[in-house]
Amino acid sequence: MSTRRHFAVFTTASLPWMTGTSINPLFRAAYLAKDGSRDVTLVIPWLSLKDQELVYPNKVVFDSPLEQEGYVRRWIEERVDFSPSFSIKFYPAKFSTEMRSILPVGDITECVPDETADIAVLEEPEHLNWYHHGRRWKNKFRRVIGVIHTNYLAYVRREKNGQVMACCLRYANTWVTRIYCHKIIRLSGATQDLPKSVVCNVHGVNPKFLEVGKLKLKQLQNGEVAFTKGAYYIGKMVWSKGYRELLDLLSKYQSRLGGLEVDLYGSGEDSDEVRESAERLSLAMKVHPGRDHADPLFHDYKVFINPSTTDVVCTTSAEALAMGKIVICANHPSNEFFKQFPNCRIYNNDEEFVQLTLDALAEQPAPLTDMQMYDLSWEAATDRFMEAAEINHPTAEPRSHQASKTYFPAFLRTRKLKQNLEDASVYLHQALSGMEVTRCAFGAVPKTLQPDEQLRKDLGLASPPKKKKLKLKLMT
Repeated sequence: MSTRRHFAVFTTASLPWMTGTSINPLFRAAYLAKDGSRDVTLVIPWLSLKDQELVYPNKVVFDSPLEQEGYVRRWIEERVDFSPSFSIKFYPAKFSTEMRSILPVGDITECVPDETADIAVLEEPEHLNWYHHGRRWKNKFRRVIGVIHTNYLAYVRREKNGQVMACCLRYANTWVTRIYCHKIIRLSGATQDLPKSVVCNVHGVNPKFLEVGKLKLKQLQNGEVAFTKGAYYIGKMVWSKGYRELLDLLSKYQSRLGGLEVDLYGSGEDSDEVRESAERLSLAMKVHPGRDHADPLFHDYKVFINPSTTDVVCTTSAEALAMGKIVICANHPSNEFFKQFPNCRIYNNDEEFVQLTLDALAEQPAPLTDMQMYDLSWEAATDRFMEAAEINHPTAEPRSHQASKTYFPAFLRTRKLKQNLEDASVYLHQALSGMEVTRCAFGAVPKTLQPDEQLRKDLGLASPPKKKKLKLKLMT
């Protein structure tokens, strides 16, 4: 094998859906390929037109994968100062309206040819594998790295029968990540503990935010007024993102905060309710539609208030720090990485929130050092990823390029007990994920064992071989 490594970065969403699993894996692919020493493929979901209309904002849809690839490439090229040299491939997918998530269809390991299958990076490995039925990742790839983005348990607990559902989901996540990944990287301690895992923030910020931070630093050094606006918060406008906690705090301490005005920016299912609640509580607050955090509109705000405790690592908090702002956030594992920055102010209770907010409004942010800027960058995040992923660490077993998708219970013939148990576990998962009734019972989109005709047509996939009908010859 050549010493040149190939990284296949699989993720669960794609632009123009502005979500963390669309943006961060895209930056990861770009920066892994930046120095030209690695071959990198970004593997993203392709949705049929009907599903695109449900997911993508502002009525942006694509007639072909090539058209969407062009959109993705233009977006990243506008945000980095180099020409990204990675390739893009699409896997068939469906949008689940119940889960508000994109789910893979069929065996997505087939997107990467066997001859180039080397390192797989599974962004949200639990999500990608809940209903996986096909080649075993560890057999196809030499090393499989999972990156945990989402605190699914926190979201599930807010649903009806949430504690029971969270318990089941915890075991499911542990199961699929154990059998399909060699190594797990948890972005923060806010995620559930998983086998073979390490906690490390391997995300960076869009370089545009660091450019804003440098401009603000220069203004402060020249004695100019760098920030002319007060406090704001930006995030998907759903109650679980901390909006309820923020409204409660501002309502409870209106008098002490001296009529503090906070601007909220976001779009989501709870937008109307958030706006109505702010009006009902008579808060000095303006609620605006969501927009790109890089918009010049945000450059002059001095204080970013983020009360959310459902994030794993809040991208907007990192972006605000990169822009030189003061960030006020809760003492929570998701914010552990930010504690190293002097402009991050952590509160443990309501009283501390009030005092930190008043202090932040009255003082100037501390200048970011070169090292602090580097720590927020994607260059640093890529270095942290390579170290945490232990790319050159020997794997437990050699990969296998067997073409068959059938899973004869290998535990009946293998020798090592540990491997026997894992093989048995894979066999059980493949059996359950291969039956329509069990897939649907656990939340899969119906009829997603194989791509449908429209997905095959869009992606140029061959039709599955027709099953041969048994003909019985009657003897006379």
